[in-house]
Amino acid sequence: MSSDAPTFDVAAVRAHFPALLTSGWARFDAPGGTQTPAPVVAAMAEALTRPLANRGRVTEGQRNADGIVVEARRAMGDFLNTPASTVVFGRSATQLVYDLARTLAKEWGPGDEVVVTRLDHDSNIRPWVQAAEAAGATVRWADFDPATGELRPEHVGAVLSPRTRLVAVTAASNLNGARPDVPAIAALAHAAGALLHVDAVHYAAHVAVDLPGLGADTLVCSPYKFLGPHLGVLTGRAELLESLHPDKLLPSSDAVPERFELGTLPYELLAATRAAVDFLAGLAPVTAGPGRRERLVAAFEATEEHEDRLRRRIEEGLAKLPGVTLHSRAGLRTSTLLFTVDAIPAAEVSLRLAEHRVDAPASSFYALEASRHLGLGDGGGVRVGLAPYNDDEDVDRLLAALGQVLR
Repeated sequence: MSSDAPTFDVAAVRAHFPALLTSGWARFDAPGGTQTPAPVVAAMAEALTRPLANRGRVTEGQRNADGIVVEARRAMGDFLNTPASTVVFGRSATQLVYDLARTLAKEWGPGDEVVVTRLDHDSNIRPWVQAAEAAGATVRWADFDPATGELRPEHVGAVLSPRTRLVAVTAASNLNGARPDVPAIAALAHAAGALLHVDAVHYAAHVAVDLPGLGADTLVCSPYKFLGPHLGVLTGRAELLESLHPDKLLPSSDAVPERFELGTLPYELLAATRAAVDFLAGLAPVTAGPGRRERLVAAFEATEEHEDRLRRRIEEGLAKLPGVTLHSRAGLRTSTLLFTVDAIPAAEVSLRLAEHRVDAPASSFYALEASRHLGLGDGGGVRVGLAPYNDDEDVDRLLAALGQVLR
C-alpha cells in the first residue's frame, strides 16, 4: 500500500457532523472555527435541560453545575497536559490575554521590555503592546522571514535583553500555518529572565498541546477551533498563577483558577468543551492506551497524518495552476495554506469559490502584522484550512473550482 494511501476513516468522522450532512459545501474555514459534532451539541443540550443552578453541593442543580465545571477542567487538563487546577475559562482567548496582560503589567515599569512577534494574531500582540504602553515599558518586535514565513529562535533572541519581562509568541500561525520552535524560544526567554506566553489557538486544532514540553509559562486556546463551543481557555504554571492577583469582585473566590474567572461560568459551554475533548480522544486508533491523555495524543497523530496527506494534495494541485502563489512554505507547518492569485484580489477569488459551494475565506484573519510583513497588505490572501472531517472529495472540489476561477 502506498504511504499516501488513506487509513483514517474520515467517512465515519463526517457522519457525526450535522452541518456537513446538510449544507452541501466543501468547508475549508476550520481555522476560523470548526463545525460541531452531534455529541458536543447533545452535551450542551443535556446541561441546559437538567436541573442547573450556581455551583454548590446541596441541591441537584448545584451539584450538576459543580460537576460540569470539575469535569471540564479535567478534560482540558488532559488536553493541555496540565493540572486541572490550572485551567481557567473565559469568554474568549482574546479576553483572557487582555486580563493576563493587565495583571502582569502591574509589575512593569519604565525600563522593562516586552517582546511580541509579527507572525502572531493581533490578540497576542495588541494586549501586550497596550499593557506595556500603559506601564511605561518598551515593546520590541521580532520579525520573521517573509520568504519562508518562518519565525526562528534567533529572530526572537535578537531582541531579548536582561530587561525583557515577557515574550509573547504563537505556537502556530493562523495565517500561514508556520510552527515556530517554541521550546527553543522558551529556553532563550527563560535564560533572559523573561516569562513566555504562548498563543496555541491555531496550534491546538492540529497538535497535541503539551504545556511543559513547550516550556510555556502561560498559554491560551479556544475550544471552537477544535470542534467545541465558543469560549477561551487559559492555563499556566501553577506557582505563577498563584502569584498573580487579577482585578476581581470582593466576594468572588480568591482560589486558583477561580480568581481569574469573572462571574458565573457558562456551564453549557463547559459541558460541550468536555464533550469535544472526549470526541477527539475517540478518534484515536484502537491500539491507543486507555487514558484520555494517551488517546488524545494518538488521535492527534492520526488526524495530523490525515490532514497532511490532504494538504500535500492541495499543494501539488496549486503548483499546477498558473498565477497562484503559495505563502505557506515553512518547513514545519499545520495543514493550513495561504495563497494569492495574480491579477485577482483574494476577496474576489474567495467569492468565486463560494459560487461553487467551496468555503475558502480571504482576509488577514486578524494576523495583520503577518499579512503586511508578507507583502499582502491588509487584504491578506485566500486561506484553506483543513480539519479532521475534510476528505478527498473536498480537495477535488476545491481544485476543480479554482481551475474554473482561473479560466
